[in-house]
Amino acid sequence: MQLNTMSESDLPRYDRARSYEWNYDHAPDPVDIEIPAVPGDWTFCGKRVRSPLGIPAGPLLGGRWVLYYASLGFDVLTYKTVRSGSRECYPLPNLAPVRCGQLTGEEVELPAEPQMSGSWAVSFGMPSKSPDVWRADVEHTREKLPPGKLLSVSVVGTIQPGWSLDQLADDYAQCARWAAESGADVVETNFSCPNVATRDGQLYQEPRAAGLVAARVRDAIGRVPLIIKIGHLTDRAAAEELLDAVADHVTAIAMTNSVAAAVRGENGALLFDGQRRGICGDAIRQASLEQVKMLSTVAAARAPHVRLIGVGGASTAEHVRAYLSAGAEAVHLATSAMVDPGVGLAIRRAMSDHAQS
Repeated sequence: MQLNTMSESDLPRYDRARSYEWNYDHAPDPVDIEIPAVPGDWTFCGKRVRSPLGIPAGPLLGGRWVLYYASLGFDVLTYKTVRSGSRECYPLPNLAPVRCGQLTGEEVELPAEPQMSGSWAVSFGMPSKSPDVWRADVEHTREKLPPGKLLSVSVVGTIQPGWSLDQLADDYAQCARWAAESGADVVETNFSCPNVATRDGQLYQEPRAAGLVAARVRDAIGRVPLIIKIGHLTDRAAAEELLDAVADHVTAIAMTNSVAAAVRGENGALLFDGQRRGICGDAIRQASLEQVKMLSTVAAARAPHVRLIGVGGASTAEHVRAYLSAGAEAVHLATSAMVDPGVGLAIRRAMSDHAQS
């Protein structure tokens, strides 16, 4: 694998002014940068890793993006959500900065702003290459990934008109089986996407359906660790019902996908045809932390074997420690890593310094 040597200030990053396809085709090469060690014993879905830092589904459009972020100190790399058929990305803008404080989920709409200041609305629509492309890419990526790194592959079912829940579950299972056969160390099923209106984006709100899909996926992948990724959930009774439905089948739950709201542009018109979009970044950090805390108490009482992965707004070592204290086994960074690819290195240094102080 060829490594490029460059300063952290020059690190390439996702260009939100260009299309998803352009960014897919122009993935950076891995870089040669010293990776600070993070003292401690760390695991992900029970597997040993060198730090609690990972990247969730989203920033890693393909294998080259996976290998790039692996070279920047992230130890769990989640391949962006794939499907049983190809699907195009939504048109630009795919990442629209918004102006807001910490969100609660009760917000109806947010104002857009021209420059990124910590949070943005995400509008990709879960695009996917065809299975022959992504399966070969996953296999190649797993072969090239350095020792000590884990490759997670995010999958989603693609509901068709007239499909039953059983057919959707079979589609999830087929994608998960392909991911495992291609070498995924972990499979993640996306049960939450606020940017699609179909059932595949709302499964976490339907415990019975979520349990059926999780069971079908578990049968398809055998002993490979299984994560379900869920959206914003604040009601303890709903969390208990969901956990009871999936606990026999899953290894971990990742949260929070995002908090949804409509976005009003600077010209006064609503973006995205007025539809709600997932807000990601600093604005959802507190909501996600509270969700991890709540799920941690629920899991401790009902399914202590289920591990939790914190996702949402982390950008500093302090944020990572807060997630770990809330009950997360690991923490995934998306927005901050897209804006500043060197953030993982900075967090590792801070965690190392903290352990030595």
